[in-house]
Amino acid sequence: MSHVGVPRGTVRKRRSLALLTAGVLTIPALAGCSSDSEETSRGVPQDIAPAARDRVADGSTVNWAVDAMPTTLNAFQADADSATTKITGALLPTLFPMDAAGQPKLNPDYLESAKIIEREPKQVVLYKLNQQAVWSDGREIGAPDFVAQWRALSGKDSAFWTARNAGYERIEKIERGADDLQVRVTFAKPYADWRSLFSPLYPKEITGSPDTFNDGARTALKNTAGPFQLKSVSKAKGTVTLTRSPRWWGDKAKLDTLVFRAVAPEDRTKALADGTVHITDVDATTADRIALALRDGSNGQPLTHGPGADLTPAAALRSWALAHGSDEEQAEIAQAAREKNRKAVVAYGAEQKALRGYAVRKSLEPAYTQLALNGESGPLADDRVRRAVARALDRQELAETVLKPLGLPAKPLGSHLALAGQPGYKDGSGALGDQNTKEAQALLADAGWTQGGAAEKPKDTKAGSEAEKKADKDEAEDKKKADKEADKTDKDEEKADRAAVGSDDSAASRAEGLYIVGQDDKPGAGPVQAPDASTATHVLAPSRAAAAQSLALLRQASAVSAVSEDGTTAEAASKATAQDKATAQDKQPGGAAGAYAPLGTAAPAPASVKGPLGKDGKTLTLRFVLPSGPGSQSLRGVGERIAAMLEKIGIGTEITKVPDESYFKDHIASGDYDLALYSWPATAYPATDGRPIYAKPEPATDGSLLVEQNYTRVGTDHIDQLFDQAVAELDEKAARELMKQADARIWAAAGSIPLFQRPQLVAVDKKLANVGAFGFAAPRYQDIGFTDRQAAGSPADRKK
Repeated sequence: MSHVGVPRGTVRKRRSLALLTAGVLTIPALAGCSSDSEETSRGVPQDIAPAARDRVADGSTVNWAVDAMPTTLNAFQADADSATTKITGALLPTLFPMDAAGQPKLNPDYLESAKIIEREPKQVVLYKLNQQAVWSDGREIGAPDFVAQWRALSGKDSAFWTARNAGYERIEKIERGADDLQVRVTFAKPYADWRSLFSPLYPKEITGSPDTFNDGARTALKNTAGPFQLKSVSKAKGTVTLTRSPRWWGDKAKLDTLVFRAVAPEDRTKALADGTVHITDVDATTADRIALALRDGSNGQPLTHGPGADLTPAAALRSWALAHGSDEEQAEIAQAAREKNRKAVVAYGAEQKALRGYAVRKSLEPAYTQLALNGESGPLADDRVRRAVARALDRQELAETVLKPLGLPAKPLGSHLALAGQPGYKDGSGALGDQNTKEAQALLADAGWTQGGAAEKPKDTKAGSEAEKKADKDEAEDKKKADKEADKTDKDEEKADRAAVGSDDSAASRAEGLYIVGQDDKPGAGPVQAPDASTATHVLAPSRAAAAQSLALLRQASAVSAVSEDGTTAEAASKATAQDKATAQDKQPGGAAGAYAPLGTAAPAPASVKGPLGKDGKTLTLRFVLPSGPGSQSLRGVGERIAAMLEKIGIGTEITKVPDESYFKDHIASGDYDLALYSWPATAYPATDGRPIYAKPEPATDGSLLVEQNYTRVGTDHIDQLFDQAVAELDEKAARELMKQADARIWAAAGSIPLFQRPQLVAVDKKLANVGAFGFAAPRYQDIGFTDRQAAGSPADRKK
């Protein structure tokens, strides 16, 4: 499936953003809310036409489509992409590839064992390498390769151009073990995700110097250690060609040649029909055409689809009459149109016949699509408005829109940090609450957005947000310059009001342990400014009533996240003192399920609001940015459904369609949006990979925000603390519990709303085995091949 606006970079430590471009979990109750337990969550199996190796023929060439030629073969550079990942996967060592359940699994081709052998005083991991593992030049894979890669990626030498690579900076030293086949890695700080390191592993000849790392590995890899080796890179032809490696010590590759060919998504149907590719991701439209081709091939009937299929008998008769009429000019035009249509019908029929040689293998891609809410400024800086948006969404309907027509399980995703089927998956959406129109309307009413609010003049709101208080103060200062006596009166009144509000808020804090979303460390405090200020704005501190609501919400987040797999609390599951401190504020009794408005806030009577709500003379309208490319129809369809759901609660949307190539760079990354849809890939290491995505933005010296990969600009100190504790927790069960708590907090912050796992549709030559929709698992390139021995000897670009 093609991705638009994808920032270059699929390196492990900096998760690549994937934007849904093509047609690309109902939630049961949990401990007072909703969840699927880890034990019962099931992922969708992979679909790769598995076959034993003795049933796969030796020889032949396979062409595999990629979106574009890779700009680099160095997977640790910022512009590495999905093509880089595919190619290096066949050429270089991956020590712990993901298995079908989304877990890292030791690769016996490279490792005999790898485990933690010491925890105190420092963590030590001992790698025992496969004694047959060698680079293509014959040199043994060993400690010098590990050392060179650590030094290149540790961040201590700025001469190496590398993307963020967390984990390497925690290493203190790397040593040779008892012999050349042992590598001993000592960590300065504990690192739970140590299995993520050294994959892919590059030879020291590449990582040993900045020149070879920065430039030498961009277009060539002279030394490799996989079932294939790099033969050529041709930008003119748009191909990267791999051949079977004679130095490979594992199972011999079945294919002679594997060619990765750049084919644009819109050209893939033709490429399949021409026989120039054997494997390619496709969208729902192409998948439907292949399904129709297989159906038509079996029934022997004329085509009822394609060009001219919707031509009625009356229209056909009129066309014939015009083509044979006395008006020569009209006849010439009609004859040309009929000839054009005839050629289109013939071409379409030929393509359909060729497409019968393919099958569409489908599963769920290891990536999920989310609705991102930009909380930096504007209405969505108020967490009540964000939660109202979230609770207006029927996520089940959105999942069904994309997945049900494809015959895939249509379940909304319940976690930001794991996918269904992974060991750490647990539905944490109960921390926010299910879809509820009345509650969403009540949240908006509490935030001051009402019917008729757009016609009202701005008024003083001394019990509102800190930003509103600041605006009131600025107005009082302006009056001071014009009239000192009036200013004195205004100041006295404002001071008295503030004292009253401060007293109430302090009382609430003492009585209920006040906790405000976005301000975990100092409840009610934080840098704020007026909503219309030109510089960056931080998450606004809600009013006292909303703070009480936030407290109930976060209690529910605690209730959802505090139950472990065996029914014990997360506190009991973890032995770390630091975790006890971080989760103490979560252990509060009570709390209603979901994000509820304060008691007494009346929801508007109608089930559907007529027109957008308003506040202080402004309408509640959000900018919804979507890509406009031909492969983004499904994404736009989801966006339009979301807009309709928001309209029901009085939120207007301005849908802006922008070119695919600028969607991410000019809008998502820069923060030029209120609502947007994009996707994140799955990971086996959420503590490492999730932190930059959900980290609390920090102010920069120029007044902007340092967001890392948190493009929603919404985060809290507590979420950061939970990630930091999990990445240092060597007890896997305790680390997972910490991640569940973090996920519940991310739900409560309502900056990112997971919608569904993306569909994975792969068109494959029907005679190919062990390839297709891999799901979580990494491909075993050496097992891919034809089951038909005659096909194995045919040319790669054969016409079908």
